[in-house]
Amino acid sequence: MDKVLEISPLFIRINDADNVAIAVKDIPAGAKVAEGIITNMEIPQAHKVALEDINVGESVVRYGMILGFAKESIKCGDWINEFALELPKPPNIDEMEYGKNIDTELPKAPRRTFEGFRNPDGGYAGTRNILGISSTVQCVTGVLNVAVQKMKEELLPKYPNVDDIVPINHAYGCGVAINASEANIPIRTLRNLIKNPNFGGQIMVVGLGCEKLTVDMLLEETDINPNNVIILQEQEGFDAMIKALMKMADMKLQILNERIREPLPLSDLCIGLQCGGSDAFSGVTANPSAGYASDMLVEAGATVMFSEVTEVRDGVHYIAERCINKEVCDKLSKEMKWYDNYLSESEVDRSANPTPGNKKGGLCNIVEKAMGSITKSGTSPIVEVLSPAERPTKHGMIYAATPASDIVCGPCQLASGIALQVFMTGRGTPYGLAAAPVIKVCSRSEMKQMWGDLIDVNAGLIATGDASIKEIGTELFDYILDVASGKMRTAAEKYKLYNDVCIFNPAPIT
Repeated sequence: MDKVLEISPLFIRINDADNVAIAVKDIPAGAKVAEGIITNMEIPQAHKVALEDINVGESVVRYGMILGFAKESIKCGDWINEFALELPKPPNIDEMEYGKNIDTELPKAPRRTFEGFRNPDGGYAGTRNILGISSTVQCVTGVLNVAVQKMKEELLPKYPNVDDIVPINHAYGCGVAINASEANIPIRTLRNLIKNPNFGGQIMVVGLGCEKLTVDMLLEETDINPNNVIILQEQEGFDAMIKALMKMADMKLQILNERIREPLPLSDLCIGLQCGGSDAFSGVTANPSAGYASDMLVEAGATVMFSEVTEVRDGVHYIAERCINKEVCDKLSKEMKWYDNYLSESEVDRSANPTPGNKKGGLCNIVEKAMGSITKSGTSPIVEVLSPAERPTKHGMIYAATPASDIVCGPCQLASGIALQVFMTGRGTPYGLAAAPVIKVCSRSEMKQMWGDLIDVNAGLIATGDASIKEIGTELFDYILDVASGKMRTAAEKYKLYNDVCIFNPAPIT
């Protein structure tokens, strides 16, 4: 499905069933693309050129998959953009086959350990040593931000083994239907964010005192005590609040400062995969490279998550074929149905997903975007499917159902336990997470040339035939382990490009 069969100086064709190819560079009108194929108009970079005549109603095929049906007759050499296609029906999720495509011959990992921070709960290890400070409600954000700035200036320099102090500010907590059926999603997210491996098991929660999201909804009963929780309404004024926060943070920092990196097996590492600002090269270069690196990580025992429901929905039957048993496949179907219903309640569907930038980058519709997105998961068997922000119970390749929005998917994956994220982009985005390093992989060399100080790994060399998926995938694998081991800092870390924590809340706001 994702094997590149033909790369010419002008175009890339993915599958021998494809009747379109994407332009490696801008192709002028009248250019000979291949024998018998001359462009009838200019074809922008990454956009599709028809390799044969396609009549009204006939299929336009890329990745060996029907992207849509021609609205008007298309001539060989024509430009095919988002206006040319009628969207096909999504795959049926009630009759998916599972266990049909279980690949156990994964590429051998050249390294099988990393230098990480072991955690007291015996779960996944940290790649960073961070004091995470959770909040129950947006109302405390102003005070917490002032306190954190003071902590970084006055306390953090005393504890050289601690990398950062990160406030978990969010918009949830009050003015919400706390008992609504879907309120379990934001509450689960916030509960599990506290447990992220990079926080070293240290708990520090700041509440206001009158919010709907009470402390007992976030913490186990044994963790609710004055050593872990500060309620601002119980403090006598602003100065008292800051002093209380500083005192607790100092205590937590002393403990975290005792953490040291040590050699650990890759089975102690959990990473997330995400893509944003995608283009038509994403599914040819950046995502397949991440898939190759992921297969090596899984082969060595690591846990890797990929997500974004609307960006797999049209290729979900391919994911089902990699599910190891009926239980995993049924959970996959359940998550797809939930999201279908979630969208339909607002009278929208998956077609709302592609952005103007995606389309400018050559992606016609959500089918094309989904087929490229799935390639980042490689070929590993799918061992588990998670609901949004749920914590895993297995090691290996996991599908973690989340919205496709970058800034919502990230916190969901953090709550599910990732200690590092790999982010693929075609159009470019300065996205980053404060709680975990984010490695940025670009799909085009032009993106690396333009944003050389923001891109960590360039997969664009694959598009021009100057590197293979295996070569870039291996480079990315090594980079992941170097970042996880603290030997490298990503561009997002260097410049502290951290997005706000946006919690997925499908429940009503009151």
